[in-house]
Amino acid sequence: MEEYTITLFWDNDAGIWYATNDEIPMMLESESIDALIERAKLATPELLEMNGRTPRCILHFVAERKDEVA
Repeated sequence: MEEYTITLFWDNDAGIWYATNDEIPMMLESESIDALIERAKLATPELLEMNGRTPRCILHFVAERKDEVA
């Protein structure tokens, strides 16, 4: 079974989380990290099938958020 790492980034200017993966390819966004993970879990099998790959897989989620503090 294939495994993919989905990277979640926080865009402070836009106030959203976005998900990327170059292998699938994917670009999703949401205001909530939990909602984004659910969107990615739903979209991944379809994106894999559209690219001729097996839709059954394991996803790893890695989140990165940077905030400036005084």
